[in-house]
Amino acid sequence: MSVAAIILAAGASSRMGQPKQLLDWGGQPLVRAVASVALSARLDSVVVVVGAAGQRVAATLDGLPVRVVLNAAYATGQASSLHAGIAALPAEIEAALVLLGDQPFVGVQIIDALVQAWRESSAQIVAPSFGGQRGNPVLFDQRVFQELREVQGDQGARAIIQANQERVLLLPFAQLRPLEDIDTPEDYQRIQQLEF
Repeated sequence: MSVAAIILAAGASSRMGQPKQLLDWGGQPLVRAVASVALSARLDSVVVVVGAAGQRVAATLDGLPVRVVLNAAYATGQASSLHAGIAALPAEIEAALVLLGDQPFVGVQIIDALVQAWRESSAQIVAPSFGGQRGNPVLFDQRVFQELREVQGDQGARAIIQANQERVLLLPFAQLRPLEDIDTPEDYQRIQQLEF
């Protein structure tokens, strides 16, 4: 039951004013930190979708066993990155865990728990719930891949998740920190004060 990670790291970071994928996080670029967590979870494949500042972002991943995919259509929204990530998956992959490149507090334990819950259930979608709020990353069984290929715009897979709650397995976690993301310089300054 092979699982891949798709890391969405193609955004233009317009509110940040600089590529947030390249921000320092614990002594390494943020995108490399997220990719390293995915690799530590011992998934079968890790795909990183880049777009804005694509060459610079890709260069930060040198030496890591990840597949970097350029999404030239990144400006059209997150859906295009999902399309690129799904298209880059090896044929044998049976589920994909979609991670956001700007949520540095998602750790290996969360990834492992989501994968285990999928393997032990027949759920098509497994999502975490942090302190009662649904969050990311979200795991999609291969039965959902075609729907992911058809989403449009900047909503990502949200509509797919909301359309049929019966096929979504929510896995509760008590902590709220994994919900923290980096969109603005203020976000970055604030969450740097939190413990890694």
